[in-house]
Amino acid sequence: MRHNPGFLKLVEEAKKHIKECTIAEVKAKLDRGERFHFIDVREDNEFATDHAKGAVHLGRGILERDIETVIPDKHAEIVLYCGGGFRSALAADNLRKMGYTNVSSMDGGIRAWREVGYPIEKR
Repeated sequence: MRHNPGFLKLVEEAKKHIKECTIAEVKAKLDRGERFHFIDVREDNEFATDHAKGAVHLGRGILERDIETVIPDKHAEIVLYCGGGFRSALAADNLRKMGYTNVSSMDGGIRAWREVGYPIEKR
């Protein structure tokens, strides 16, 4: 997918302020049974098609509105992902601005997750 330059500039700026993690780091956390919030920020229809096993859905359209209800602890570990890691970077930056201190964006998103054959769930 080709992204517009303005969008890419916005993502590049957001990435200066956030933590990113790899799909392997996230899979290892899941395999170890670590407790963290694994959130798919894609659109409803994208999540319905498939999503990483263990992920919950909180789309970009409602994330900032609902996050404090869903995860009131501003120090909780949160890993966000999207299709490729761009929308989740923007989302992570917004959560950082809202006072969340332990948020990461999963680099490569669901595309990278699928490519290596990590577990996928379908609704």
